[in-house]
Amino acid sequence: LETLAPPVKQRASFKIKDAKCHLHPRIKGKQDSGRPIITGGAFPCTDNCQVTFVNLKCDSSKKAKGRRTRNPPGKEVTRITLDFEAEIRKEDITGSCNINCLRQKMEKKLKSAIKTLKKSINQQRFHIRFSGTEYEVAKKLAKAPEKQEACNIGQEWVDGKCVSCSSGSFYHGQQEKCVPCPAGTYQEKDGQLSCDLCPGTDGQGPTGASNISVCTGQCSPGHYSSDGFQPCQLCSRGTYQPELGRTLCFQCGGGLMTKHEGASSFQDCDTKVQCSPGHYYNTTVHRCIRCALGTYQPEFRQNYCIACPGNTTTDFDGSTTVRQCKNRQCGGELGEYTGYIESPNYPGNYPANVECTWNINPPPKRKILIVVPEIFLPIEDDCGDVLVMRKNSLPTSITTYETCQTYERPIAFTARSRKLWVNFKTNEANGAKGFQIPYVTYDEDYEQLVEDIVRDGRLYASENHQEILKDKKLIKALFDVLAHPQNYFKYTAQESNEMLPRSFIKLLRSKVSSFLRPYK
Repeated sequence: LETLAPPVKQRASFKIKDAKCHLHPRIKGKQDSGRPIITGGAFPCTDNCQVTFVNLKCDSSKKAKGRRTRNPPGKEVTRITLDFEAEIRKEDITGSCNINCLRQKMEKKLKSAIKTLKKSINQQRFHIRFSGTEYEVAKKLAKAPEKQEACNIGQEWVDGKCVSCSSGSFYHGQQEKCVPCPAGTYQEKDGQLSCDLCPGTDGQGPTGASNISVCTGQCSPGHYSSDGFQPCQLCSRGTYQPELGRTLCFQCGGGLMTKHEGASSFQDCDTKVQCSPGHYYNTTVHRCIRCALGTYQPEFRQNYCIACPGNTTTDFDGSTTVRQCKNRQCGGELGEYTGYIESPNYPGNYPANVECTWNINPPPKRKILIVVPEIFLPIEDDCGDVLVMRKNSLPTSITTYETCQTYERPIAFTARSRKLWVNFKTNEANGAKGFQIPYVTYDEDYEQLVEDIVRDGRLYASENHQEILKDKKLIKALFDVLAHPQNYFKYTAQESNEMLPRSFIKLLRSKVSSFLRPYK
């Protein structure tokens, strides 16, 4: 097909509330009932054009993105989007109507068809005839969730049906589910509300016992048996067992002996020296070895060290507690509009000999506001741990903030440069809690207003105001409005009054009013 101009494109969008749409081939012989028809492919839309492309899309969501909605929570909103393309044919041009004339007529016809659809879409079905096949778009009501039927006592809801509690378990009324029989009890029947006590046991039998035959108790520490259950034998001299229900005992090693049978710990082994916490006894050389980096030992006279959890490690060898295991990764999230920087291992003590660098680069025409809720750096090590914020890494660049001390009183300030290079460096001495410092980027047109607020002493004078700057939820709400002022309208007056003290609202309102209406 030869065309002289780009195709005319039109898009139509319709909403169907509380329903979903689906597309299916239209049943032959079904009455049209006056419903609108869109034709495509070889079916002409007017005398002077033909539709060459039709695209239909159904999209259901509970809330339109980026916009407020009046729909009640949980209600479905379906948007049907139709895209049309129609072309002008060379032979349709006449002396009285050129290409521009035909294009205007085509646009008018398509807009008229869209207007007709908009009037009828909420009440009627409509169908599309394209490439010789008719398709129908119909409302499809959302399915109501299936109601969970009430189960009988002794049953719980599993995979859409009620199931009785199995043997070895009972129905727990407070938890409203089946739970295993505790140690020292058993239950041979299904759907029961309690378990029976094992005869003559000390409560150390296995959990979930379904028969009285398995009621014998587990072997206690210092004992063992072939299956870990009674009857049990004492660990022989020179061996020990610290756990319940074990099938063997551990050798002290290195020719060491215990003072008696039934030892329950390596501490019962008669070592040549007594190791302190942070060390372990080496049975080969018979002396105490410091726990390696990434391990610790809190007890005396042990023959092992415990590995630090996860991706944490210790600053030095010889650690004595899990609290000395630290995450060395620099923390934080850097966003264009809001974000935060965080010392490693926060809120635990940060590690020694670590260095972190963050670069905050706001979008064009935006500046940076920083809030330091509190910061913990030990001053007693002659400023060995330092946090600095400046324009770039050069020591001579403009500095916005620098400290090596602890401040529990919050402070807010604007950056002296458009970009910020932030560096935190620690030495090998003392550690502390560190910091979590949020920031927001704001429109430079509001710079005078923002600086007027953060420099006002009343912002920090009240204990209530200080708590606001320490509260993550409130800071997030304030930063949300500073980054995107239009979001102010999503917070109702009642929400604002509940979140913020009246004195704080009064302070902000006076600042904003004088900024927006300086001559009133």
